Amino acid sequence: MNKRIALLFSGQGAQTVGMGRDLAAKYPAAADLFAKADAILGTPLSRTAFEGPEADLMQTRNCQPALFVHGLACLAALRQEIGELPVHAAAGLSLGEFTAHAAAGTFDFETGVRLVGRRGLFMQEACEQTSGAMAAMIGADESAVRTLASETDVDVANLNSPGQIVISGETAKVTLAVSLAKENGIRMAKMLNVAGAYHSRLMNSAFLKLGEELQRTDFNTPHFPVICNIDARPVSDPEEIRSSLQDQVTGTVRWTETMELLVDDMKCDLFLELGPGGVLSSLLNRTRKGTPCISLSDCASLNAAVAQLRALA
Repeated sequence: MNKRIALLFSGQGAQTVGMGRDLAAKYPAAADLFAKADAILGTPLSRTAFEGPEADLMQTRNCQPALFVHGLACLAALRQEIGELPVHAAAGLSLGEFTAHAAAGTFDFETGVRLVGRRGLFMQEACEQTSGAMAAMIGADESAVRTLASETDVDVANLNSPGQIVISGETAKVTLAVSLAKENGIRMAKMLNVAGAYHSRLMNSAFLKLGEELQRTDFNTPHFPVICNIDARPVSDPEEIRSSLQDQVTGTVRWTETMELLVDDMKCDLFLELGPGGVLSSLLNRTRKGTPCISLSDCASLNAAVAQLRALA
């Protein structure tokens, strides 16, 4: 295939009850991943992903490993249909960066499940120990949002696409920032329905605990470049990878720059989004309009993706 393919993996918030159920029913490779995750974590993660209830799947300690397994199950099912893909690079939004590394062989599936399970638990604990919130700033440039964030003492959590930036911090301070947004030239600001202040200083306890887990984990050199959230650049040295995965817990997800790097500098011209919702495809289109991106999350979208890829071949 004469395409430079980039894989994109979903972050927290994309989860939906039922994800992975039909893939596991049809593809043994996908079913095996969910079964392994259940055994490793000692919880019925597959049942929570397949059947809910939604309140259980929404919990950070559940949705993070569920999304990790689902992203890799999508890739396993795709490979079962068309064989190995010539992957040029990969990236994942927040939690999805772990999935991208697993896909690239930085660590094996079992190691990834354990790491993500601990990450989800640590971040849920941090949410429960603090009063945090997040808000989307729509229709504003980065400098205006950074000025507002500085004035209200909150953090810039996500640079998702041009004109879509998320702030994070103490609930009262985020609420204040939302009330002042229009005065600062921001077209619209709205609170997000999240459990806490992800990618902010309020996640510091999770940052410290995850750092200890990462230091105890062995890493390989990725088989293909994985772009880190924190710096929007490829990382391959094991110590660099540890630092980037730890730093993104409290740092800014530089997703706009990641897409620009993949399209403009690395010349990726076909993207595969592996995960529910189609959020990453939408963000890519806002950043580099018209860039081809195939989203797959279930059997129907997988079938469509296989047809498109075979046509390109």
